[in-house]
Amino acid sequence: MRRLTLACSLIFLAACGAPVEHDVVLRGGTIYDGTGSPGVVGDIAIDGDLVVGVGDLGSAVGRHEIEVDGLAVSPGFVNMLSWATESLIADGRAMSDVLQGVTLEVMGEGDSMGPLDDAMKEEMVRRQGDIVYDVEWTSLDEYLRFLEAKGVSPNIASFIGAATPREHVIGHDDRPPTAEELDRMRSLVRTAMEEGALGVASALIYPPGSFAATDELVALAEVAAEHDGMYISHVRGEGRHLVEAVGELVEIARRSGARAEIYHLKASGRANWPLFDEAIALVEAARAEGLAITADVYPYPAGATGLNASMPPWVQEGGFEASLARLTDPALRDRIAREMLEESDEWENMYLGAGSPENILLIGFRSPELKRYTGMSLAEVAAERGASPETTAMDLIVEDGSRVTCVYFSQSEEVLRRAIALPWVSFCSDEGAPAPEGVFLKKSNHPRAYGSFARVFARYVRDERIIPIEEAVRKLTGLPAANLKLDRRGLLRPGFFADVVVFDPATIQDHATFTEPHQLATGVEQVFVNGVQVVRDGEHTGATPGRVVRGPGWTGGE
Repeated sequence: MRRLTLACSLIFLAACGAPVEHDVVLRGGTIYDGTGSPGVVGDIAIDGDLVVGVGDLGSAVGRHEIEVDGLAVSPGFVNMLSWATESLIADGRAMSDVLQGVTLEVMGEGDSMGPLDDAMKEEMVRRQGDIVYDVEWTSLDEYLRFLEAKGVSPNIASFIGAATPREHVIGHDDRPPTAEELDRMRSLVRTAMEEGALGVASALIYPPGSFAATDELVALAEVAAEHDGMYISHVRGEGRHLVEAVGELVEIARRSGARAEIYHLKASGRANWPLFDEAIALVEAARAEGLAITADVYPYPAGATGLNASMPPWVQEGGFEASLARLTDPALRDRIAREMLEESDEWENMYLGAGSPENILLIGFRSPELKRYTGMSLAEVAAERGASPETTAMDLIVEDGSRVTCVYFSQSEEVLRRAIALPWVSFCSDEGAPAPEGVFLKKSNHPRAYGSFARVFARYVRDERIIPIEEAVRKLTGLPAANLKLDRRGLLRPGFFADVVVFDPATIQDHATFTEPHQLATGVEQVFVNGVQVVRDGEHTGATPGRVVRGPGWTGGE
């Protein structure tokens, strides 16, 4: 009714010849609407939380007018894989992302912040690092509402992690669910979908998610499909098993009827880079068949995860505490060290994929005594300790009482360029949304936390011309919003929510590096979230208008 009244008022004022007044008018920018169409010079009008005018606004005026001549104006950017689950609790401003133009954080890779039982809540508290918080929620919906009530600058959305209902029902055991247990898991997914989850997300190299067989994943994805949701996956192998892993994702999409996306598409390990072509051909064939298969990437040739990902999955069966017991067992330590040096058909060996321990950079410790190793390679720490890199890896995990975050340099810049050019690939950070201050300075970061989205425009649009600016905007806005089937987001159109970014294509730049990652990107001048300005002239306003964005299965009504 509000939109109808607004439209009638505009028609009446125009008919009377009186200038139409809007809350905000962005004047004279080059508008990239999110469809991939070339930019067109024009104006944007915002009233309340909606875009109400795009293009030539005639005599319309704004109570707040911003001249954006010579700048690009686009929909807000969608971070398809965000780990801002904890950083938003510590700081709702999401500085690193919002100052790059991100207006939606999509969370939930592998495991999600709900649904939880008491044991899962206790484990979440035990495994907290620098950011400490009370777990005040049980369901995924309650977590998202908790963030919204606390106040966050970007919008927030989440998948339900496939490992979360598995842990809820089975725990950390490496076994298939019984028929009754699978029904319970499907019921948890169904509830999350009705609460607005975007779909089911798996991470199939990390226990307990890696314990799930294809049939189990199909069963969960079927529930997502019933609610028009997506199946999205960190596939079971990104190295020597890449093609088989992509094939599994295609099979899950075909059997479940769900749209499917590959998280952070890559070929990991120099020997495996040639497999990229075969994997892409597999996706293209599935798309030609009519399956909705897409992917996302982060624009760096290196990834980040736990040091324990260098070890076989059986080490982590039973949960993290059980893994610590194995890592201190002399007989098992010999076996673990041996298997870290062996290729396997059973698991993705990230230790070998990095090529050498010199290519594993340690960036995240919780122990004050170990933080001095931050920024050193595993090889450097091993040499200092006079131990093998394999032994050092085990010791660091035990001493720190954490998985120890590290960067693995195992990818190809050329493969990354080819992935960026694919029309069905969007973008992500695969990181939190920190600020270069306070608690966040207690650990290092992958630079993608501060630079992923600015880097797309600075390096791959402006410097290397891999894709044109209108295509980059589409991949950051309209494409992911359509893949997720979001309501009135991702495009600059009247009636869509006013998530709007103004940036300078000539100066936008990432500054974070692997040695100095806590550096904010520059070049984004203005950002609006739901019509509220969260960035003004390149500075965060402190506003927190972010809302929960829900998937198409939501039954909560308007």
